[in-house]
Amino acid sequence: MSTTIRNVAIIAHVDHGKTTLVDAMLRQAGTFRANEALTDRVMDSNDLERERGITILAKNTAIFYHDSKINIVDTPGHADFGGEVERALKMVDGVILLVDASEGPLPQTRYVLSKALEARLQPILVINKIDRPDARPQEVLNEVYDLFIDLDATEDQLDFPVLYTNGKLGLATTDIATPGTDLQPLFETIVSTIPPASGDADGALQILVTNLDYSDYLGRLAIARVFNGTLRTGDEVNISRRDGSLHKTRITKLFSFAGLKRVDIEATEIGDIVAVAGVEGITIGETITGIENPAPLPAIVIDEPTIAIQFSVNNSPFAGREGQFVTSRNLRERLEKELLTNVSIRVEDTGSPDSFKVLGRGELQLAILIEMMRREGYELQVGRPEIVTRTIDGKVMEPVEHLTIDIPENFVGTVIERLGPRKGEMVKMHNHGSGRVRLEFRVPSRGIIGLRSEMLTETRGTIVMNALFDGYIPYQGEITQRLTGALISDRSGNITAYALDSLQDRGTLFVQPGVEAYEGMIVGEHSRDNDLDVNAVREKKLTNMRASSADDAIRLAPPRLLNLEQSIEFIADDELVEVTPKSLRLRKKILQANRRPKRHAVPTT
Repeated sequence: MSTTIRNVAIIAHVDHGKTTLVDAMLRQAGTFRANEALTDRVMDSNDLERERGITILAKNTAIFYHDSKINIVDTPGHADFGGEVERALKMVDGVILLVDASEGPLPQTRYVLSKALEARLQPILVINKIDRPDARPQEVLNEVYDLFIDLDATEDQLDFPVLYTNGKLGLATTDIATPGTDLQPLFETIVSTIPPASGDADGALQILVTNLDYSDYLGRLAIARVFNGTLRTGDEVNISRRDGSLHKTRITKLFSFAGLKRVDIEATEIGDIVAVAGVEGITIGETITGIENPAPLPAIVIDEPTIAIQFSVNNSPFAGREGQFVTSRNLRERLEKELLTNVSIRVEDTGSPDSFKVLGRGELQLAILIEMMRREGYELQVGRPEIVTRTIDGKVMEPVEHLTIDIPENFVGTVIERLGPRKGEMVKMHNHGSGRVRLEFRVPSRGIIGLRSEMLTETRGTIVMNALFDGYIPYQGEITQRLTGALISDRSGNITAYALDSLQDRGTLFVQPGVEAYEGMIVGEHSRDNDLDVNAVREKKLTNMRASSADDAIRLAPPRLLNLEQSIEFIADDELVEVTPKSLRLRKKILQANRRPKRHAVPTT
């Protein structure tokens, strides 16, 4: 076959238009039939990705341009899913760095670019959304050059081609003054800039597994890149495990990618990205290699997790009502299944058989896992996120984040004031002159837990904030967490509007009338710093006595309904979030009021 193979990953910050650009590339490469029904963001195949408008899982597709096959890997833009990015970059020889023409390079751009430069990949810069009224392409280009220099790019890497695109309309041009008509310049640039895949088709077999898929008919599929050698259907091969052991298996089927479809092939080509069936038990980072002379490739190195959350079996009074999978065995099996496909998550046992410590890159990554589990019918309880400390040279070190905040000028004082108690140190402040200011801080990871919801309230929803792991610093001492207490139901029953009417002056309510509550369930946030046990199920007694207030209408302010991330951010150390397929409930770890230590009192156990 005479096609040359180019492997390229699209990397960018969240919401800069990666998946939309891939849509346009697939359309213009003739991947779809003229009468085929198309959805937007076709690569975001997961329900959660569509709802949130973010890419969570790295996925690959392939397009054909003249006599070249271009394998495109769409990567997540969020640093919490960095494990997806790291393994995706193992599959490619170059990257398309996508940057918004107005926002410029942001923290996640820095993160994914640093990984690409470390891997010595050839970059192509695409400045997207040039149709924005506040686009500033020349300044953004200068900022990207500064970023490359800051990340110690080599001379070759600094000599990158630049394109200006409108991903939504599918236009690209190499000269900002000349509007583009299609994506032809982008295809040309990929073919001329990204080196063709290299390797020896007759050499020792080396195929690195970088992703996993599942087929109802064929079982587990390994998605892998061919570095050396040729693999044929029916071949007997060795799988080199992460622990160094070799395991023999027979390949039952091979697929290559064309557009969004998998195509049967008899033999692999050098550099191609293929799906391999007949590899039961294989995991990410392992190598498919020959029987005679096995030559395993180095395993994929993944950054260490920085945040941990305790997952435990639901033991509330409502346990088992709404979920299908409720036991510790169900929970363990689901977490072990997640470990097979998610290389950046770790699971550790705790002292209790009913709870597991799940370690990941950030709150969002773990919240997405919890959300996926609840949609699959699992019921569980999760605790407050904790940081993962390290001991280096006898000193306790904690993870620190590089936090970038974009806000209107009039909120600068508020933001600085809020980050002080959280041990935030401002490193940069930049005013674009557009009415918004960009602030950069170094903040311990602990200081960011619960920050987003507080900041959204303080800045009336105008804040854009992004955090990026930035190494370890000596432990910074105590950081005050939530300053307010909770309103806690002191008995079971259905919540009534009559009871809530008298409680709404005490703080912010999280529940609506008619919701069922139990003792120890949190129904609101107290306006003071202590917890308050309240009767939220009190009913108005029917009597034949008349009173002047008898017919006053009850007017309730709308409750603050927390989503999963907000719930995890809100809870204190002695509280849990009860997660079921239908409900999210906040509760105290100890439900009985008489056994529960008072807030700010030292617990006896």
